Amino acid sequence: MIETSECAAAAPGLKRVATPNFPQIRSVHLARDEAHIWQADLELLTAPESWRDILSQDERERACRFLFTRDQQRFITCRSILRVLLGNYLGRGPAELVFAYSTHSKPSVAVPPSDIRFNLSHSGDRAVFAFVRDRELGIDVEQIRRDFETQSVAERFFSTAEREALARIPLERRHEAFFHCWTRKEAFVKAKGDGLFLPLDQFDVSLDPGQRAQLLETRPDGEERNRWSLSALEAGPQYAGALVMEGPAIKLVNYRIPGS
Repeated sequence: MIETSECAAAAPGLKRVATPNFPQIRSVHLARDEAHIWQADLELLTAPESWRDILSQDERERACRFLFTRDQQRFITCRSILRVLLGNYLGRGPAELVFAYSTHSKPSVAVPPSDIRFNLSHSGDRAVFAFVRDRELGIDVEQIRRDFETQSVAERFFSTAEREALARIPLERRHEAFFHCWTRKEAFVKAKGDGLFLPLDQFDVSLDPGQRAQLLETRPDGEERNRWSLSALEAGPQYAGALVMEGPAIKLVNYRIPGS
């Protein structure tokens, strides 16, 4: 079941945390039987200098490593949004949060201790953020680019079953199918937290835009696919998105960052 709201309603007992010049986001309660998906249009959100102040020193250093101002600004915007959203869930100021990173650089909240798991992705002008309790998860969004060379990438990274399925898709829908496949595979890799150490051809996902998103096969352990649930995301025209969560499917609740 998917629910949608332009702005989250206030939840009793949760502290609303203000951030200077940040879109006003009301706190919401994250129940154990639901996952929250927040989306933002980065073209409509420009991070003022004050947003940088809520980032950690290592995040500011990462921002400075981007060669182009546009990329630096979008990194700052996404990390600031992440901190504000987490701060609202946890009732803490966004600058108070301390992140820990796995051996493959997957972030989690170290301070304060929390059972909330999260993941984020951005492509083009779209950013997506996912939150759930006590489950590993991965989210991915990609802009469907018609100038992208899909054939060579599919030959290199997709499984045999996926390449065959892609070849059966009518040519006018093949780019869309490619990006649906790619986001589903990336979301699964991110959920597992294996980074580049999980070969993309070791599992199969559905890719036909007209069919339900599914994790079809996992290798060498064929039972692992039953550990995860895969959902397609409605990320807007010319975007493909996917969410993978540990355990059975639960209710997805969609929110949009105000002003975006």
